[in-house]
Formats: sequence, C-alpha cells, structure tokens
Amino acid sequence: MYVCLCNAITDRQIKETVAAGASSLTDLQAQLGVATCCGCCADLASSYLSSRHDNLTSCTKTDNK
Repeated sequence: MYVCLCNAITDRQIKETVAAGASSLTDLQAQLGVATCCGCCADLASSYLSSRHDNLTSCTKTDNK
C-alpha cells in the first residue's frame, strides 16, 4: 500500500527501513524521502516506528522473565 503518494513510498519500504535500523521520522525522511513534501503521511509513517518499538519492548519483556 502506498503511504507517501508524493514520493511513491510503500508500507513495505517503510517496514524494511525500520527493520534495518531506522528509529525516527528523520531517519525515514533521509533514507526514503517519506514525509518530505506535503507531510500528510508523517503520522502513518511514524506509526511504523511505534509498532517496531512496541514489538522490541514486548520481546525484551518476554525474554527477561
């Protein structure tokens, strides 16, 4: 699914970039160009960062019982 229409950035590209270590919207902007034109996609792009953080946190809690 396209997240950023201005730059034709997909959710898959964002997920891959986050999985590769992007940890902020600034990282996503620098690496993909997401949210650099109109900015309408910034919240959705940021939500992928939050999801990744939540997943890492829950894995850490599970591993450290």
